[in-house]
Amino acid sequence: MNVHEAVQKRRSYRHLEKTELTGRDLDLLIQAARLAPSCFNNQPWRYIFITDQDKLREMHNVYSGGNEWIHGASLVIAVFSRKDDDCVVGSRDYYQFDTGLSVGQVLLQATELGLTAHPVAGFSPKKTREILNIPEEYDIITLIIVGKKAVGSPDEPPRPRKPVNEIIFNNRYNSI
Repeated sequence: MNVHEAVQKRRSYRHLEKTELTGRDLDLLIQAARLAPSCFNNQPWRYIFITDQDKLREMHNVYSGGNEWIHGASLVIAVFSRKDDDCVVGSRDYYQFDTGLSVGQVLLQATELGLTAHPVAGFSPKKTREILNIPEEYDIITLIIVGKKAVGSPDEPPRPRKPVNEIIFNNRYNSI
């Protein structure tokens, strides 16, 4: 699969089933995260890969209502960062942008592996911090839920995308 195919195929499915992740799978996801570009190569992101079944069950306490589908995850990846670990140029803090670039690469690598990787905002950062022992100075950016699309689950069509002319402009901004 090439990058274009991974971009086209990537979906954040909500019907997951457990799947065995090999050491190679985990290593490829880790390498995708660590090789992402960042300001001055600061690599401000930090990841915790959660594969232990007891810890995955403990993480059930952090998810917002309606996110029970996450319980089918084979892997949960906590993503966190802090401003002090990356560039600040004027009023622009790059740590969240750079961490997002790293997450994007993880999502595409998971797609190439035949997995679904779904970043979520519906969780308690406070509970996550406590369960995973993440220091206070870090901002918890997201949790990435990783698994296989459940067999027999409905095909979820891609969510509609805005037309190109609403998001891409040539040479200057043109109001719509």
